[in-house]
Amino acid sequence: MKLPALPKSGKRELPLVPMRELVVFPHMVVPFFAENPESVKAIEESMNHDRQVFLVCQKGAAKNPGRDDMYQAGTISKVLQMLKLPDGTTRVLAEGRQRAWMKKYDDRGGYRKATVIPFEEIREADESLQPLLTTIKSAFENYAKLQKKIPQETIDSINKTENPDKLADLISANSSLKPDKKVEILGIGDVHRRLETLAVHIEAESEVVSLQNKINGQVKKKMEQSQKEYYLNEQLRQINKELGKDEDDTSGSKELIERIKAKNPPHEALEKAEKEAKRLSRLQPMSPESGVLRTYLEWLADLPWSNKSEDNRDINRAEEILNEDHYDMQKPKERVLDFLAVRQLQDKAKGPILCFVGPPGTGKTSLGRSVARAINREFIRVSLGGVRDEAEIRGHRKTYVGALPGKIIQSLRKAGTVNPVFLLDEIDKLSNDFRGDPASALLEVLDPEQNSTFMDHYLEVAYDLSHIMFITTANSVHSIPLALRDRTEIIEIPGYTDLEKEQIARQFIIPKQLRENGLAWADVQFQKPAILAVIRSYTMESGVRNLERQIAAIIRKIAREAVKEGYLPTEENPEPEFKVVVAEKSLKKYLGPAPFEQDLVYRAPSPGMAHGLAWTEMGGKMLPVEVSLLPGEGKLILTGSLGDVMKESAQLALSFIRSHTSQFNLTEDFQKNTDIHIHVPQGAIPKDGPSAGITLTAAMVSALTTRSVRPCTAMTGEITLTGRILPIGGVKEKVLAAYRNQLEAVLMPAENRKDTEELPKEVKSQIEFHFASTVEEALEFLFSEADADADSRNSDNQ
Repeated sequence: MKLPALPKSGKRELPLVPMRELVVFPHMVVPFFAENPESVKAIEESMNHDRQVFLVCQKGAAKNPGRDDMYQAGTISKVLQMLKLPDGTTRVLAEGRQRAWMKKYDDRGGYRKATVIPFEEIREADESLQPLLTTIKSAFENYAKLQKKIPQETIDSINKTENPDKLADLISANSSLKPDKKVEILGIGDVHRRLETLAVHIEAESEVVSLQNKINGQVKKKMEQSQKEYYLNEQLRQINKELGKDEDDTSGSKELIERIKAKNPPHEALEKAEKEAKRLSRLQPMSPESGVLRTYLEWLADLPWSNKSEDNRDINRAEEILNEDHYDMQKPKERVLDFLAVRQLQDKAKGPILCFVGPPGTGKTSLGRSVARAINREFIRVSLGGVRDEAEIRGHRKTYVGALPGKIIQSLRKAGTVNPVFLLDEIDKLSNDFRGDPASALLEVLDPEQNSTFMDHYLEVAYDLSHIMFITTANSVHSIPLALRDRTEIIEIPGYTDLEKEQIARQFIIPKQLRENGLAWADVQFQKPAILAVIRSYTMESGVRNLERQIAAIIRKIAREAVKEGYLPTEENPEPEFKVVVAEKSLKKYLGPAPFEQDLVYRAPSPGMAHGLAWTEMGGKMLPVEVSLLPGEGKLILTGSLGDVMKESAQLALSFIRSHTSQFNLTEDFQKNTDIHIHVPQGAIPKDGPSAGITLTAAMVSALTTRSVRPCTAMTGEITLTGRILPIGGVKEKVLAAYRNQLEAVLMPAENRKDTEELPKEVKSQIEFHFASTVEEALEFLFSEADADADSRNSDNQ
């Protein structure tokens, strides 16, 4: 449709609401339901201003239409009333005011907007239009006689109308023309051509209606005999029913039973269905219990009792799909491929129950979707964050008003198969209250020995969940209830190194954001130093979620530059020559000043200072410890928001030093007139855990002996009163923190040696690992090289 001749002035920006199969004309009051959130927000935006909104018809039935899915001609309308209904939908009453043409479209800000140019309305007809007006009125009057649905008041109103544009609007609004023809009339600017087009369409519609009436008359005549036979047979059936000669009923129970049998359910479920169907057949159709039983049987009929999707048995193809979607993640990928191999050897193998544990943004949820794609199964995701009612899992008994099955059964009905990949997201965020404990309800779901006979309260029959591949996700394994943790196969998905993030950004994030922001055609290149600078200075995380946000922000600004400079793809030139190279020095222009600095690290060695390593849900962090000796009464002063366990570690360290004074050349009463003040910087952040024991010990020994700890060295490990060093957790995250802050060595418990084998090569090549099983071994390593360095510096000075 070409843009009609319009005035150059009068542009307006209005909220836009797409209408499905409905064309609104001026002078027309129309009720409609705002179905999607964008439309609701657009209506709310108009209510907050002048109540003006631009209503435009969709070309198809898309639920979330874009600009290409909508016509350009529409109507500026005033919202008369907006009402939010109890079921969550929004009912709107609007009145068409003025025809307009959509010039620009914008869907940012959470709702659709359009810059529109209103049409000029011709209010008076000149002499050349009078014959055309008379012809159209006559054609519409003939059409109304054939249609027999248009009120006489409407016909009289149209006959009295002398305004040409208003006449066209009223006739179009009250006719049954197809939406595309109505939009054509709505978008014609020239009043002569508009009236001529309308006249042609009305005459054609009149011929169609006349032909339909003729055919309907013939069909009705032929149907009279068959209808007569049907009525007689129906009366005979009712008479037989009253006499008890026919068990048939009008409840629809037989149809429901046939549908249930077609799904091939277990004998127990079929027996239960037949029993309830028999009860339904005896009830009056309008009784409340009839509705309850019908809904119950419909649930049984809709569930996939035996329908299975065929697994992808090509292991190489599955591996390709997993590698296409995610970088690295070898452990979970290998576990999925192992499952496929077993399925080929043993077709009745039970579905695995996996638990992906790792920091936010590491791809746990998207990996579940990728697993489903790799093995060719349906994918279901249920978020458990904040779920506190047991009935969310097991459902309510059907005797309750509004009862439904739990999330497990509901999701299976949507999937349509008995063997989907079922993702239970955020399993560590479950809650509980007086309504029950959903974590306990999940025990049956996630137990391979029990879930073949899962009992939902609503169904009241066993349902087999053993074919499902369950995947759960969590940020911390410690937050998962022990019984639930025992039923899952824990697979750690730790944080990424900087170089891993750089590869993920280059292979996945940047191409994805270029597509989503309309720059797939452009030559946008990110230099490696720029990506690493974004990772180190603009994000502070173990995953890549914030990294994707920052890269998206850069690409959006590049998109704005392209539009400003006129680089827009056209049919003649779909890929304009637009090239941008994002360098490290240009990041400030795109993202502003860097919000993050490196962790607090003391590069110059000094007595009383040591570097520990801490684990957080966001990844590893450096944990510097400072110790100062003050004249006093032998007190141990602890500051820096330390938890009880960390305070006990400090007391343990002091007790160990006091029991080994001779080893450190200290007097037995060294603490008598000395207060030891231990401070862990960044005091607003709570800190706790036993793994700082060796760090506290080293810092205190350093302060008491005035010897510096080995420079550029971090340490972690729990100590005992007898001087043993116990293993700790979160090794990869802690070592990555040391790597990120460019430290040279890490000391850790000897029993954690095995945990370093899976560290990335670039980390192991930069960091020297030293393992100690006792505090004496650790201190010998931490102070021997420091003493050697000090002696070397003294000899150089001499």
